[in-house]
Amino acid sequence: MALSTEVIKEVITENDLVPKDQLLDLEKQANEKKVPLERYLIVKKAINEDQLATSLAKKYKVDTVDLKEEKIDQAVLSLIPEPIARRHRVVAFKKKGKELFVAMLDPDDLQTREFIKKKTDFEVVPFLPTFSGFDFALSKYHTSLKTEFENIMKDRKDGFFDKEEDKGSEDLEKMAEEIPVVRVVETLLEYAMFENASDIHIEPQEKEVMVRYRIDGVLHDVMTLPKVILPALIARIKVLSALKIDEHRLPQDGRFKIEKNNRKISFRVSTIPIFDGEKIVMRLLEEGATALTLEQLGFTGKALDDIKRNLKKPHGMTLVTGPTGSGKSTTLYTVLSLLNTKKVNISTIEDPIEYRVPGVNQMQVNPKIELTFARGLRALLRQDPNIIMIGEIRDNETAEEAVHAAMTGHLVLSTLHTNSSAGALPRLLDMNIEPYLIASTVNNIIGQRLARKLCEHCKKKQKIEKKALEGLEKDFNLKRLMEVMKREGVIIGTHKDLGDLEFYKAVGCEKCGETGYKGRLGIFEVLPISAEIMRLILIKASSTELEKVAVADGMVLMWQDGFIKAHQGLTTIDEVMRVSRE
Repeated sequence: MALSTEVIKEVITENDLVPKDQLLDLEKQANEKKVPLERYLIVKKAINEDQLATSLAKKYKVDTVDLKEEKIDQAVLSLIPEPIARRHRVVAFKKKGKELFVAMLDPDDLQTREFIKKKTDFEVVPFLPTFSGFDFALSKYHTSLKTEFENIMKDRKDGFFDKEEDKGSEDLEKMAEEIPVVRVVETLLEYAMFENASDIHIEPQEKEVMVRYRIDGVLHDVMTLPKVILPALIARIKVLSALKIDEHRLPQDGRFKIEKNNRKISFRVSTIPIFDGEKIVMRLLEEGATALTLEQLGFTGKALDDIKRNLKKPHGMTLVTGPTGSGKSTTLYTVLSLLNTKKVNISTIEDPIEYRVPGVNQMQVNPKIELTFARGLRALLRQDPNIIMIGEIRDNETAEEAVHAAMTGHLVLSTLHTNSSAGALPRLLDMNIEPYLIASTVNNIIGQRLARKLCEHCKKKQKIEKKALEGLEKDFNLKRLMEVMKREGVIIGTHKDLGDLEFYKAVGCEKCGETGYKGRLGIFEVLPISAEIMRLILIKASSTELEKVAVADGMVLMWQDGFIKAHQGLTTIDEVMRVSRE
């Protein structure tokens, strides 16, 4: 991984490479353009990259290397797979006996060095390269793969890759078993698991194929592949997922499992045809993951009490709302694990089944045989369940069946795609559910988002600057926020405004991949259905009116929960704004 800005500034200042005043101006410009400081200094010719490399090497007591002048053997280069090389900024360029010479933009990254040692069984000798030399070495991965795949096709008919839809399944199956294809796919999967990615995106462009991992909710470029690989890559993944290998014009869905290092990962595969080929997205689901508690998810105070109180009711609905990727399923599975005892019969209807829960009867939606949410739910009701989980209420038919189940003595858990907890009630009205049915069946609504969690190793305290505070006041009611924080016992004393409080900033270190964040946590709002809320539902009140009454009853809004967690050092205000602003 790259060195932090603080280290770069320290080395430049210690060696008088750039005058202090000029360095401050250039740092400000780099921040505005969102360019790493060291790269910006080199582009602006304020510093020579060889000078900077020499100074950094002196600090870390390592030798420098000019990778442009090194003849790198492809076998040595491939000892460190491309996703690791790109994300952790390391390249193997030579081996000598049991030593592996590795160019590292951060020679002090002991975690990556130890990983390479375990992976390759070589002692790692770090070197510090120039930035341009490192980029040049990374490009060798692309060249190597292109050569390998061109060799695969030497004995095949001309134009084999020109029209993907013309290829037969036998040709595609043969390509899917080629060693370089198998190796590339294994690398993609293995290092997605290593990085704890939640999704892998394989995206064909006009002249290349981009591979990106979603890590802690944010997409990162990890690999660029030659376009020539695309048909073989797709064929390999389709073989693993038991999909139709010669179908390129229709979307397909499948899944497969991998067991590695005592971890069992299920990959949920989706393919769609796009202009430049077929795009594949794979979602990683850890099957052996232990269930979290509501407290571990991030529920606190009144919100936690409201959820626990409503889950004790023998019937009614608890709904979880939020956009795709906001952790709704995780919250539902957590609730299921709390309710899962031998005294109750729990059944679910899901699309897809994301996690296996022992003791729970889980049914998978299958549109091909017309097994829909509504049809599956009707069948479940004949199985004498106490608790029913519906993966998602998508349409009027499913909503009607869910309400019917909640009215006839069942506890129903489900999700809805709305932007806030209050928005769930008008959404049910849009699905033609009668207001009196909504008022009498819905117990509780949870609204949520996922924010990145601050890295415990490098986070730093800071106070909000006056200019930033003025910007926040335009978007948020900070006076109301201070009242909520005092009421919830988060702050004690006579603090006048948010500027008096300490928050935290993301810095970046080797433990978190220089992002400043490691893992994710939920920010929530919980809306219990009170007598006044019931009255508003019956007169078809708007979500704004419903939210106003809920806030008066003590509901902490999602953004307020985020600011509270930012003050507690769990996340940052920037993250809260990124995920909660509509």
